Amino acid sequence: MFILKKTHIDNPKEDDEKINCKGDIRMNIIFLGATKTVTGSNYLVEAAGKKFLVDCGMWQGKAELEEENFQEFDFNPAEIDFMLLTHAHIDHSGRIPKLYNEGFKNKIYAHKATCDLCTLMLPDSGHIQEMEVEWKNRKRIRKGEKPRDPLYTAEDAVRCLELFEPVKYDEIIEITPEIHVRFNDAGHMLGSSVIELWVDEDGKRTKTVFSGDLGNNDNPILSEPTMIEDADFLVMESTYGSRKHIKNDQKAEMFLDIVSETLDNKGTVVIPSFAVGRTQEILYELNKIKETKDDEKFIKEYETLMKAPVYVDSPLAISATEVFKENMDLFDEETQEEIKKGDHPLEFPGLKFTTTADESKALNENPEPCIIISASGMCEVGRIKHHLKHNLWNPNSTILFVGYQAPGTLGYNIVNGAKKVKIFGEEIAVNARIEYIEGYSGHADQDGLMNFVYSFIKKPKQVFLIHGEEESQEVLGEKIENEVQLPVIIPNYGETYELEQENVQLTHKLTRQLPVDMKSEVLKRLEKLKAEIQDMDTSVKEDMNNKELRDEDIYRINE
Repeated sequence: MFILKKTHIDNPKEDDEKINCKGDIRMNIIFLGATKTVTGSNYLVEAAGKKFLVDCGMWQGKAELEEENFQEFDFNPAEIDFMLLTHAHIDHSGRIPKLYNEGFKNKIYAHKATCDLCTLMLPDSGHIQEMEVEWKNRKRIRKGEKPRDPLYTAEDAVRCLELFEPVKYDEIIEITPEIHVRFNDAGHMLGSSVIELWVDEDGKRTKTVFSGDLGNNDNPILSEPTMIEDADFLVMESTYGSRKHIKNDQKAEMFLDIVSETLDNKGTVVIPSFAVGRTQEILYELNKIKETKDDEKFIKEYETLMKAPVYVDSPLAISATEVFKENMDLFDEETQEEIKKGDHPLEFPGLKFTTTADESKALNENPEPCIIISASGMCEVGRIKHHLKHNLWNPNSTILFVGYQAPGTLGYNIVNGAKKVKIFGEEIAVNARIEYIEGYSGHADQDGLMNFVYSFIKKPKQVFLIHGEEESQEVLGEKIENEVQLPVIIPNYGETYELEQENVQLTHKLTRQLPVDMKSEVLKRLEKLKAEIQDMDTSVKEDMNNKELRDEDIYRINE
């Protein structure tokens, strides 16, 4: 297996206590989330006498990982001087209300559109926490267990919004005389940012770049990711580090084929979509798809599509679409030209928004073929679960995935061939057509990530890969080391790296570890199964070699 090199690594200290503020020290980064996985982004930086966070996201996926959200932070929230937020997605922002409740009361710097979206998304997340814990508490009480409080409430989320400090792209902001930052368009979602961080310490200036989540160069609506000219250190996402997306023209054609075939079969197309970002891009694609081709097959499919109603069934997605309309200055030039001509990319005939729960339920009682776009994108919470319950069993319907599916989620299980799934405690057969168009992902693929690294005129001395499954990180890390000759580190949870001008040192490890990832868990279970089979082999052979074995004994062994 490919092993990533670490430069100038001493023997690190191990400690399971909270990280304490160390005063005037060299710059440290402590990796406390999205390490060898794609959720829970959280990085603690100590520099120039300050202690601050980059992102504070929620863990998502399998139950053991989600349980991490309820654990204490590995630092004292009251000691954090400020926070830099790359974007509004819940895996980057979702634990901010918890942080607030536990003592953090200082500024959160984020792009204006990120602030606008968090105004919607964090209270929505709080509402989901309340609903989920109410349902789970009923199960706990039946088991004789104590009920628990939600991670935070919608009201908690509203209170934490007072901390948000909106900033613009391309402006250098002085946090302190020794710390400056600049937010740049990351092209991943509205308001998403690549953050440049300058720290003056011990008479030296160090520049670190946090990529946040990088978008595709051909994402509809949004501008391309900003390329950065120089850095001493780069902390970069790696979600699609081992994969390449299909090109834009291919995904539009695939989308149209899948949708029109399903509608011809009198089925429903259910699109589990992230309420913010993917939903708006799909609406844009539906609006623009008519311009891609003019052959007879396309015209027939397009007419089929345009006759079908398209329902956006997510109150959050509806509100977020309005935020998109209010921030049209962030759209790419092509989209802005279309708007000037009167063709709004998020509006078209047949588009309907369902706001109430009753309107949502009515969609599943209506036999008319249609397209339903509903959150959440990984099928874990929200109205999408009701639409899956009513359509997964139907061979005429299609479940069309357009975004990344984290291991352990319902969406991941469906995409990876599950024959049956449990929804609201009921076992549902997966008979519907299951499709996944990866090109709709808001994340840069391997080519996009490599282009970001190549774009540095003054290359970073060290690259840290975060926000990716281990396999993707290893493939991308090897490619960066071989093709760009840059050293790469894939941090483990709780590792502290001291950043100096000429070297990087691993100085500290937390003993607390995260639950193993899905890949490791499968291999561990396989080893256990091998051991059990070996035990069975030995046991059965010993029994069968017993000369006093009776017929009934052989029957028992066979059973």
